[in-house]
Formats: sequence, structure tokens, C-alpha cells
Amino acid sequence: MHVRPDLRSSCFQLSGVDAARLEAKTSAKTSAYLYMLRSYVKFLPSDPHARFPLGICSAVVASAELACHLGGRTAFCASSTEGIAMGFVNRVILVLASTATAVAAPAAPPGTLSHSDPVVETPVGAQAWRIRYWTTSDQGQPIEVTGMVVAPREAIPAKSRAVLAWTHGTWGVAEQCAPSRSANFFAATPGLSDAMRRGFVIVAPDYPGLGNPTSHAYLGGIEAANSTLDAVRAARQIAGAASGSRFVVWGESQGGHAALWTAQRARTYAPDLQLLGVVAAAPPTDLAANLRAGSDPSVRAFLTAFTAYSWSRHYGAPLANLGNRSTQGIITRLAQNNCVELGKKPRLGTMLGVLALRKSLQNVDLGTIAPWSDFARRNSVSASLTGVPLLIAQNPNDKIVDPKVTRAFASRVCRNGGRLQYLPISGQGHETSAKDTAAATLTWAAARFSGTPAPSNCGHF
Repeated sequence: MHVRPDLRSSCFQLSGVDAARLEAKTSAKTSAYLYMLRSYVKFLPSDPHARFPLGICSAVVASAELACHLGGRTAFCASSTEGIAMGFVNRVILVLASTATAVAAPAAPPGTLSHSDPVVETPVGAQAWRIRYWTTSDQGQPIEVTGMVVAPREAIPAKSRAVLAWTHGTWGVAEQCAPSRSANFFAATPGLSDAMRRGFVIVAPDYPGLGNPTSHAYLGGIEAANSTLDAVRAARQIAGAASGSRFVVWGESQGGHAALWTAQRARTYAPDLQLLGVVAAAPPTDLAANLRAGSDPSVRAFLTAFTAYSWSRHYGAPLANLGNRSTQGIITRLAQNNCVELGKKPRLGTMLGVLALRKSLQNVDLGTIAPWSDFARRNSVSASLTGVPLLIAQNPNDKIVDPKVTRAFASRVCRNGGRLQYLPISGQGHETSAKDTAAATLTWAAARFSGTPAPSNCGHF
């Protein structure tokens, strides 16, 4: 008998080790085994995000392996029978794990870099680091999150480099969907080569709950903004990146929403940073309107599943008032088992689930059902963005983010005195919004760094 692979990967997660890098197996039940591990070894820190040393983790796994090998009966074994060795092994685990509380890594101030791991294979002219750093949850609690930093592969300049904070679009709502874990990260980051040629540092947060075992608040404004601002802070602690405190934030879709929220929070949350501009491509702004107005019913059902599952876990909103047990089960499975993968078609099971949700959710409007409507309202973007220049790009044929909702938001910003350029996109559609405007975005960002006054076409779109 052998230890369940889930225990091994769970233990590595508790140690802050990237299980994928260790080629440890993972499964949808990993979170359950994390709970089992903490329940079984009661001396582990009660904080679900606390770390304990890899050596202790390895010893715990080794002890559990011994128990299974000797015939012990435990939930950690892949199969088990009664064994007489469990009393001894329990005591071994007890002794090993009892030291964990004393040495668990304490929380650090927001923006503190806790680890940077150089990436071996990068695009030509670029160097990169996968990072872990500390940020603040929407409940004001310290949490450790992940992301990526990419910088030009050249001599460190005399002055700090300009920073482009890239806030990604929807990759999923489960921990395994973190962009920094994906082999497609560089291919999926628009304008990367051009940004390197211009000397920019790209700072790309994963967002809380992606790449780390917290719950992900899909379209949750506060946590996305905090993690973006703290990623910019953390990048400054990587000597080879030579990144500065001046930055422009650029996001697409979910990331466009995150970029706008970053503008809302920058001045109060991170006064040590200087936000020079915001670019939002196809951004959800009025969440209730966006969730009901998308013209592609399949995508609308899929994103409603992501939203419902995420908000039920993060905010405690009840899935029960959205549908019966079957509907709730489909929502959960779609969210837990699907990451948006570049260039890949959805699996058959995913397509069947989406079709079922199209029918069961066709009359469900999250914007009119409490408490979902409250969460939609509190995470919508304020139109009082008057302190920083904005570039909002929107494809008039977008089937996912309704152009009318985006245009109405941009008009409200203009009426409130904001300086905004509205850029129509003539590309393929929603999924290429950032790619189709990358050249214009980087030119606009470079002008903000050079001090050129930002253009505005308020009243003319």
C-alpha cells in the first residue's frame, strides 16, 4: 500500500512548494486532503494559508508511507487493512509535526516578496520570475499569492524601468488555473515582445485563489486590485528586474475590470506607487448588466457558472436559490474542472454541462436575486475615475461584454470629469481584444511614461 498522491501534493502545497514543479499528482480532492491532513496532524497551524517547512512535510509523508507499507489503516493510504504499526507511526507524525507551529512562516506586510523563482525557458530578449508575495484580502487579512514578473534580458539600466501591470482575462476560478503555472503564459500575454523592446517590466498577478489555496473572488474588485498593486511592489524587490514605482495597468475582460479597480484603490492602498494610466480592453463594469446582456448564451451560462461557484465559496452566497441540486452540481463541476486553455476546444462533458445550464439558468438574473445582486453591485466599477487617464477599448461586435454597457460606463466617466479615450476595436471579437489593441496600448503607455498629456475623445464616441 502507498500514500495517496493527493496527500503528497497537499503537503507540498502546505509547504509553499509548487506541486507541478515537483511533478506531484494533483486532483480535484486536494482541498479535502488538506483538511484531512490538518485534522489528522492537529499540531499544524490553524491558519489555512500558513506554511510549514518542506522537511517536516516530507517527514510526515514518509511516516504516512511507512504506516501504509506496514499495513496501517488510514485515510492517507491508497488502500488499507488493519495494522498494528499505526500507534507507533502516529507518534512519529505527532513528534514531527509538533514543531511545525513554532516555525510556520508568519505573514508579512503587503507587497513583501516571499519567493522568486527564475524561469528557465523564456522568449528571446526576456527574463522572468515566478513569484510569491503578500497582499491583503477583501476582509483585511494578509494572504500569500502568486504571479509572474518579466523584464528585458539586458544590462540593468541606470534608472528604474517603467512597469506595465498586466491583469489577465478569465482563465478559470480554481486554484490550478493560475496563468503563471501555464506553459502558455508568454504566448497568452499580448504585446510581450514589444514591451521588452520598449524596456518595460511586465508584472502579472494571478489574483487570490488562482495559484494559491484561498477562494478566488471572480470579478472581485478589491482583491484583484490589491494583488495587482502588491505585485508591483514585490517586483521592485527583484534586483534583476530593476522595476520602479511608476506604472501603467493594462487588463482585458476580467482583467479590464481588475485594471479599473486598481485605479480606484491605488491612491489609498498604495500611495508609494505612481499610477500613470489605465487601459481596459472589453471590461465588465456594471456586473449585473454584463451578466445578463452578453449575446452568446453558451458563454453567458459558462461565465454564470464561474461567477456563481466563486461567489458561493468566497462570499457565502447560496447556490440553492439559483437552481435545484442538479443545476448546483453542474455549476460546481464546470467551475472546478475547467480552466480556459489557449487554442483548445472545450471537452464534451463541458459542452453538455453548458447546454444544461443554458436551459436551467435561462430565467436566472443574478442582478435581481439577493444576495447575488448585492455582490454584483459592490464589485461593479465606479465611474468616478477622475484622477488618472483612461484608455477603454471595446469591439462593437463583442458577444461576451456588451458594447452598450461599456460605452455607457465610459460616458459616465466623461460626465464626471474623467480624461478618457474610447477606442473601438476592429478585430475578431472579445477573446482578442487586448491582442488587437496591443500596439496602440503600448504606444499610449509609453506616452504616459514620457509625460505627454493624455488624449481624450469624451463627447465624440
